[in-house]
Amino acid sequence: MEPVEVTYLTDERGDGPAVLVEGLPGIGQVGKVVVDLILQEIPAEKVAEIHSVFFPPQVVIGDDGACRLVNNEVWRYRSPSRTYLFLTGDCQSISSEGHYALADRYLDCAERFGVTRVFTLGGYGVGHLVDEPRVLCAVTHPHLRPMVEMAGGLFATEEPGGGIVGAAGLILGLGLRRGMEGIYLMGETSGYLVDPKSANALLRVFARLTDLEIEADRLQSRADDMDNALEQVREFERSRQNDELPYFF
Repeated sequence: MEPVEVTYLTDERGDGPAVLVEGLPGIGQVGKVVVDLILQEIPAEKVAEIHSVFFPPQVVIGDDGACRLVNNEVWRYRSPSRTYLFLTGDCQSISSEGHYALADRYLDCAERFGVTRVFTLGGYGVGHLVDEPRVLCAVTHPHLRPMVEMAGGLFATEEPGGGIVGAAGLILGLGLRRGMEGIYLMGETSGYLVDPKSANALLRVFARLTDLEIEADRLQSRADDMDNALEQVREFERSRQNDELPYFF
């Protein structure tokens, strides 16, 4: 097996302008939740599968009991005005070298289909629950900033302090070397659970930057369910603390 294997499911190529949207697993699964929801809403077709020795050494088991190697996938959707490629899947690399190798191959695939602009979507872990998640942003070219701000994205120079790591950062950086424009959207999230509320906030900003008409009601419903579940946990914690209060006679 080669370090990175890309299997194309179509011989078609693109001549642009196309857009790549990355939503691989990450902090709070924010980007993955957004891309997976979009793919449920549009008639996209799978155009590529990626397998790699840099992925975790495991298989996943489907509902039918059958197992398969972990992999990532690229899906294509043609809107009235442009072509979109969506990168999603099971995992990211388990090594720094793998992150670079995989990002390079993701961009090879993007060039094959005529991509000129890249969106990478992710979460910004703050270590605590967030009632109203902000969507923090970064761009590869200054002229993109006003458009992102008009869509509701925020630019905070002190955040994220450690930069953008993993596929989301490298696709931007390596894409810039290939002449691609890049926009990163990250929803604030606790970082320790799947966060549909953060994903919903990110989706609203992303939708304003594209011509995709995506219904976010299902994400809002999941966010409401999460709020209810967390409130029950808080209530349990409060009651337990009250039960543990000392009594003096």
